[in-house]
Amino acid sequence: METKVRILKPALWPAVEKLFGANGACGGCWCIYWRVREGESWEAIKGKTAKARMKKGVADGSIRAVLAFEGREPVGWCTFGPRLDFPRLERARSLRCDDAGEVWSLPCFFVRAGHRGKGVGGAMLASALKEMKRLGARTAEGYPSKPGKDGKYISSFSWTGTMRLFEKRGFKPAGNTGGGKVRLRKEL
Repeated sequence: METKVRILKPALWPAVEKLFGANGACGGCWCIYWRVREGESWEAIKGKTAKARMKKGVADGSIRAVLAFEGREPVGWCTFGPRLDFPRLERARSLRCDDAGEVWSLPCFFVRAGHRGKGVGGAMLASALKEMKRLGARTAEGYPSKPGKDGKYISSFSWTGTMRLFEKRGFKPAGNTGGGKVRLRKEL
């Protein structure tokens, strides 16, 4: 079945809720992890509070994303936006940069089990990049996980995308090349 990607709109909230399920995609995250403000405790936010924040952000347009569908079924999510919309990136020493105010980030991907490895992530990344450029972004940045020594990815640690996903679309190393999460960039 062909994957269709749609820009997130408030009317798609039921699809987000269905895709993320009872666990909020992964461990109650609801794609809020990178949005946690300084001084907040992730343990206090994950779950119901994260879901409420996500729902509000979708309703008011402050959370940007694309959703992938196979037929009517939501099968994937990719969020993006100005890097400063994700304050936790600045608190991660290995992911800091000097030009954060000029960069747009792609910090989170979620592809439903059974749909991984079928091009869903690539379709979402392509759509997100197109939308970012339309919105005026000039530099895109991702934080993919690296494969293990056996060359395989552990899906539960690949929620920021994979090296292959970004490299196929022209992203190049920008920092932390020796860490678990690498900074990759692409000029739009």
